[in-house]
Amino acid sequence: MTIHKEGYKSIAIATLVFVLLNLISFFFISASLPLLSWIIFIALLVLLLFIISFFRIPNRTHTFDENKVICPADGKVVVIEEVFDEEYFHDKRIQVSIFMSPANVHVNRNPFSGEVVYSTYHKGKFLVAWNPKSSTENERHSVVLKTGNTEVLVKQIAGAVAKRIVNYLKPGMKVKQNDELGFIKFGSRVDVLLPLGTKVNVSLNQVVKGGVDVLAMWRGEGER
Repeated sequence: MTIHKEGYKSIAIATLVFVLLNLISFFFISASLPLLSWIIFIALLVLLLFIISFFRIPNRTHTFDENKVICPADGKVVVIEEVFDEEYFHDKRIQVSIFMSPANVHVNRNPFSGEVVYSTYHKGKFLVAWNPKSSTENERHSVVLKTGNTEVLVKQIAGAVAKRIVNYLKPGMKVKQNDELGFIKFGSRVDVLLPLGTKVNVSLNQVVKGGVDVLAMWRGEGER
C-alpha cells in the first residue's frame, strides 16, 4: 500500500494537530485526569489513522481488456437507469453510479483506453451523494473518453463531505485503461454514462473495486 500524493498536505496538517492537541493534553490534563488524557490520545490517533486511510492506494491486480469498461472507482453501485444527458450528449444514456463512502479508496481510474474529448469543471451544491439531484446540481467534474466511434462520460461528483475534486485529464490527451483519472477527497460518487445497448455487468448494491471489476461490456468491436 502507498499514500496518494493528494493526501500529503492533509496528512501533514492532521499530524500537526494530533501532536499539538496531545501536547496540550499532556501538560494540562494528564497530571490531574490521566484517564481523560489517554482517551484523548486514542481518539486522536484513530482519527489520524482514518484520515491517512482516505489516501491509501492498495496493491491490487488491475483488469485490462479493450472490450470491457472497468469500474472507475471503489464503492457501491447505487444507480443503474436510463437517463437523458443534458450536459454533453443531449440524448438518452445508461447511467451507472458508484457511491464512495469515506472508508473506500478514493482514487478514480480511466474505465478504458482512449482520447479525452471533453473535460469540464462545474461549480455546484453539496447535496448528499445519494440524492438523485447531486448528479446535475452538485460540484462535479465531467470528462468524456472516446474509443473508436463510442464516447462515454465519467462524472466525479462532490457530496456533503467531499468538497475537493481533482481531475488530471485535459482534452486531446491519450489515456490508458486504469491510469489515474482523478481523486475525490473523502469520498462521494462517480457516474458513468454509457451508450444505450451497452451490456451492464454490475447490479444494484454490488460492492465494486476500481480498476478491477468489470462495469460493462461493449456489444461488439464493430459497434464501438
